[in-house]
Amino acid sequence: MIRKGFHVAETEEEKLAVYRLRYQVYVEEMGRYRATADHERRLLVEPEDERALIFYAAPEGEVVATHRFSWGGDGFSKRQIESYQLAPFLAELPAEAMVVGERGMVVPHLRGGPVYQQLGQVGSSFIQAKRIQLIFGECEPHLLSLYLGQGCRPYAKRNINSPEAGYLIPIVTVVEDVEYLRRIGSPTAATAVDYGEDARIPACIDRLVTHGSVLSERLSGAGPYWGEVHRALGALGEDRFSALDDLSEEEAERCLGRSNIIECERGDRVLKKGGAARNMFVVLEGTLEVRDGDTLIRVLCPGDVFGEMAFLLGQPRAADVYAVTEGVRVLSLSEGTIRKLTASDPSVAARLLLNISKMLCLRLLQST
Repeated sequence: MIRKGFHVAETEEEKLAVYRLRYQVYVEEMGRYRATADHERRLLVEPEDERALIFYAAPEGEVVATHRFSWGGDGFSKRQIESYQLAPFLAELPAEAMVVGERGMVVPHLRGGPVYQQLGQVGSSFIQAKRIQLIFGECEPHLLSLYLGQGCRPYAKRNINSPEAGYLIPIVTVVEDVEYLRRIGSPTAATAVDYGEDARIPACIDRLVTHGSVLSERLSGAGPYWGEVHRALGALGEDRFSALDDLSEEEAERCLGRSNIIECERGDRVLKKGGAARNMFVVLEGTLEVRDGDTLIRVLCPGDVFGEMAFLLGQPRAADVYAVTEGVRVLSLSEGTIRKLTASDPSVAARLLLNISKMLCLRLLQST
């Protein structure tokens, strides 16, 4: 029997209900973990589940949301240490002061509602009881601005590039260092318990956040960020179309609100075929390839846009996109910002979409 409410999964029945939800969301909806899922029983179970705390929400007796905590006191898996690049943190902070949070999900019809936040309160009790200092997690590029607004910070020089999970950005949340939380403008500073010097974060946080693989206005300030965007797009040749052609700097910045610059390594699969995200990307530096299996569809160079078909058609990603040179940098455009722009400033939005249409037309001409 599944207990109603918000709980830690304790019985085998509760855990199986969570594993079934994972299968529905990750495997059936998102097309992930096909190589490791139990298709016969429609379950997604992982080695980390054996020692982790698995939280679930079942307001009416059916599991509709879940997430997992791996606590350093019970040990992190080799995958977690490598993927989240925990070595610098483990060198400066006890493992017992850290948690890796993973496999968070909500059924489609409840996304955007309060259920996941309510479930988080169960995990908060554990965080407080264990005096956790740092919570590690990951997010897809299109969710990065959302997590930055909640006080999370990207820190890794190398993003997660898993054949099963796709392209993910490691993020860290500081729990108790109120001084730090206020400095970065985190909304959690207002409710965090101030333990004084006893809760100061390790020095590697500032060092890694400053030199990570992500650049955004929140992290670097408006001047340096927009200067970098305009420098990269201004370096395009006169014969190249840009998504921001004929837009003033102020108009371009409105189009790129909540955008982020992401540095990719050679071989990174930036977009995974079948993915549900609908944000767009502009290539700032380097070269990428669009592939469908072993078939090369096209090559992307600075100024090119990709991911626009999912945005325009509202459909899953139609192909994989790989970084094929070192030093690839892409600008991730927020789907939400662009859709709001069409309502609040249709003239600017129309010019942005016209530029994208021109680029699509040119692509068709070049392929014939």
